[in-house]
Amino acid sequence: MFMSNLTKEVMSEVIVIGAGLAGCELSYQLAERGISVQLYEMKPTARSPAHVSEHFAELVCSNSFRSNNPMNAVGLLKEEMRRMKSLIMQAAEHAKVPAGDALAVNRDVFAAFIHARIEAHPNIEVVNACVKKIPDVDKPVVCATGPLTAPELAQNIIEKIGTDSMAFYDAIAPIIDADSINFEHAYFKSRWDKGEARDYVNCPMDQSTYAAFIREMLAADAVHAKSFEELHYFEGCLPLEEMASRGIETLRFGPLKPVGLAHPETDERFHAVLQLRKENVHGTAYNLVGCQTRLKQPDQKRIFRMVPGLENARFLRFGAIHRNTYLNTPDILQPDFSLKDQLSTQPIYFAGQMTGVEGYVESTASGMLVAASIAARLSGRTFDCPPPETMLGGLARHVRGELILPKRAYEPSNITWALVPPPEKRPKSKKQRKEILANRARDALTLWLQQHDDPYLNVSSDEMV
Repeated sequence: MFMSNLTKEVMSEVIVIGAGLAGCELSYQLAERGISVQLYEMKPTARSPAHVSEHFAELVCSNSFRSNNPMNAVGLLKEEMRRMKSLIMQAAEHAKVPAGDALAVNRDVFAAFIHARIEAHPNIEVVNACVKKIPDVDKPVVCATGPLTAPELAQNIIEKIGTDSMAFYDAIAPIIDADSINFEHAYFKSRWDKGEARDYVNCPMDQSTYAAFIREMLAADAVHAKSFEELHYFEGCLPLEEMASRGIETLRFGPLKPVGLAHPETDERFHAVLQLRKENVHGTAYNLVGCQTRLKQPDQKRIFRMVPGLENARFLRFGAIHRNTYLNTPDILQPDFSLKDQLSTQPIYFAGQMTGVEGYVESTASGMLVAASIAARLSGRTFDCPPPETMLGGLARHVRGELILPKRAYEPSNITWALVPPPEKRPKSKKQRKEILANRARDALTLWLQQHDDPYLNVSSDEMV
């Protein structure tokens, strides 16, 4: 048995574990295709430390789905999800509250809407039980249990994939748009000229700038760990502000050390250097090396913009350190999001935040992609992923590891423009660049929908949002 006190026979075509955003979305999308689903949710018999409601798809943090503007990457992703009949987007529209450019919801109305739709669906059977082991059955099983996966189930997953393929917390540094770097101050160079120079950008600081940087960092507000996170930092991966608190010189001998980074043209030496590393194969995004932080986002933006070269930095992702169970998906998952053959003889899929996507919208989109993949499998079709120019395709490429540079570790990510190929020609402005990328994504998704042989996704043009 894969859960305590379970004796009933499994009659569904697909088993889904976890009724969060990803689990509800993929269960609904499978059910709408006529595929029967057994959806297992541990509430109300048990709940994680973060959950208080008995409804499915409970929003445990913010009530915002971030920007609703399609000229923003996450706004365009929402547009694509609406075109693909997302239940979560329907619920968000039903429960939305005024929030300016953002899509924010009344969280109780939102969760109640989804819960009612799932409970009432004739092709979904809800089972309230705590799954402790992935069931050994000859049918697709999807694990969508999120960052707070129950310890017993997490241990069972580790036994299947190995200890090196699962992480239990994020320590991520900010990522900025390459076009926002000011090269009047910044310069390309790898430390001691080892490797490709253009893989690294260096932002130098003199003594007074460095001192001001440290002073502002120590005075800034940090995001406090939630009671259930119980973070224990590794010495090799401390928050930047924690290192700074140990003495003004600490960062100069750590992530901001200037040795080996003299200016390639003037040979000038600097008091400290914040180094940026190319983040993706396109070279459109750079990671602030060693700058993982718990500082609140406004303070991250303000303090890092104090660094020469980053005065106008546009942040694609802010730094964060928090508890998050996620998988090294490029190593363990096949292109259809199921475990590789050498890890399992049965079709086991993973969806949602545990695949290395960050955020409500991205987790939902992951469930949508897995639903399309399973539907293709059950109908004998090959899974056809959305094109790389689309936001959905970019998210899939991230999970597959197609955007990771050699010898780089896999890290969770939100949806950003860096996950899609850049325009063929350099636009005149940031606004024009976004318009080109958004229109290109729309055209690519339209063509894909027209060519796709999944009846559920073949929507007419008047249904598209």
